[in-house]
Amino acid sequence: MSVSESARTSTAKTYAPKPGAAPLSRMIGAQAALETRMLLRNGEQLLLTVVIPTLLLTLFSTVDIVDTGSGEAVDFLAPGVLALAVMSTAFTGQAIATGFERRYGVLKRLASSPLPRWGLMAAKTLSVLVTEILQVVLLTVIAFALGWSPHGNPLAVLLLLVLGTAAFSGLGLLMAGTLKAEATLAAANLVFLLLLVGGGVIVPLDRFPEAAGTVLGLLPISALSDGLRSVLQHGAGMPWGDLGILAVWAVLGLGAAARFFRWE
Repeated sequence: MSVSESARTSTAKTYAPKPGAAPLSRMIGAQAALETRMLLRNGEQLLLTVVIPTLLLTLFSTVDIVDTGSGEAVDFLAPGVLALAVMSTAFTGQAIATGFERRYGVLKRLASSPLPRWGLMAAKTLSVLVTEILQVVLLTVIAFALGWSPHGNPLAVLLLLVLGTAAFSGLGLLMAGTLKAEATLAAANLVFLLLLVGGGVIVPLDRFPEAAGTVLGLLPISALSDGLRSVLQHGAGMPWGDLGILAVWAVLGLGAAARFFRWE
């Protein structure tokens, strides 16, 4: 064999293509990174996930607008705004983005890729979690600057945030997978505004009539904000009641989304 033939053989062996899909973990990671970048570049999503919670925390902590009871206003408001941040990302933002992806056929094309459908949903979930971590860090820094003094068990806080994310993700995907994109946009924003007012985020639930407060307390945003407030403001242990409510919403929402989600 000549020198040139030997070199060609070596090159062919060295640079021979290896067809086939990438490892599943790498595909999910790449899709999650893409989803996160698109979310952070979207002005409307940034308004919901970052600007509004930050403004609410700063405004209501520094201006005496709502009676939040005894103690510093920021101690009451910070847990509620953290709950609002979870809802804005896992429910409102995800519902709107997924709804328009479904309308424009993005989900249909992704579903035909080597990435399985459950892998796509896992990537979306990872994107939500990454965004929430950024939100929690930012809001925590702002709350500390405003004089926040949190207490309680970090594990309880983590469980509340994880179950809250699961509950709101299920509801957001259910809405995005069953309604038209325009209806999802309107409904998701409307629900966001209604739960902002009536979910115990800014206004304490005991300011509502007793019957209304009891019903509102069963909502996922109320359970999340109340549970975080019990732990972070009052130093309570595991808020099993609130965790139970969130777990029920998570099971119902994710189960219904898996059952009724339409990819086209």
